[in-house]
Amino acid sequence: MNTGKARAQLACGFLLHQRPYRDSSLILELFVRDHGRLSAFAHAARGPRSRFSGLQPFRPLLLSWSGRGESPTLSAAEDAGAPPPPFPPERILSAFYLNELLLKLTVPHDPQPELYAHYATTLARLRALEPLDAVLRHFEKHLLDLLGYGNDLRCEAGGRAVTADAYYHFRAGAGLWLSEAVESGAGAGSVAGAGLVQGRVLLALAADEPLADPEGRRQARLVLRAALDHCLDGRELRARTVAHAVARMERSA
Repeated sequence: MNTGKARAQLACGFLLHQRPYRDSSLILELFVRDHGRLSAFAHAARGPRSRFSGLQPFRPLLLSWSGRGESPTLSAAEDAGAPPPPFPPERILSAFYLNELLLKLTVPHDPQPELYAHYATTLARLRALEPLDAVLRHFEKHLLDLLGYGNDLRCEAGGRAVTADAYYHFRAGAGLWLSEAVESGAGAGSVAGAGLVQGRVLLALAADEPLADPEGRRQARLVLRAALDHCLDGRELRARTVAHAVARMERSA
């Protein structure tokens, strides 16, 4: 355990999560460009007169802290530049999904400046109301790549190059396997039922190319969800559960 004195002044970071601590304090989960993910205490942080009133998720902050051990005490938090406009309500759940992935997949105190920049860019794209599916798939794929969990989607497990018209089984942690059961002209229903992914989708993901058709987007989501679930090792994502509940309510309405 790190028992040395920890100190930082005006470090660029984001608030990922907070929870109450004692009467008026908070335990914070922060994602800081040059320090990685870390926990911190914010004393006397609740209430209208708190000096931490600007401590809000999804906005770039300048953070200062000091203390011993793994969880220092936050001493200051201010906006890094002009405060951004309010986050679009229809994108808040997606933004919390990003935060939850960072909380569950990153290692504490492991600086990830490239991932930090990727997260900041993704928040800006969500705020700008860019197509949601494309933004989330891009974030998921590069999160996996940057954390070392990425898969080579251009080659089968045996080394053969993926071809656009063929169909494949994707096995997280094991790679791609050519399917002999489905012809390239198979309908979307049989492909969905077999859990198969067409080569063109894999190649588009590998090249960061957008997928215009709903079936291609569905297959891309299938691949990245399988890869993320493998990394999560059975841990549930609360944002995903809430999204499913909202979708059920909308369908029933």
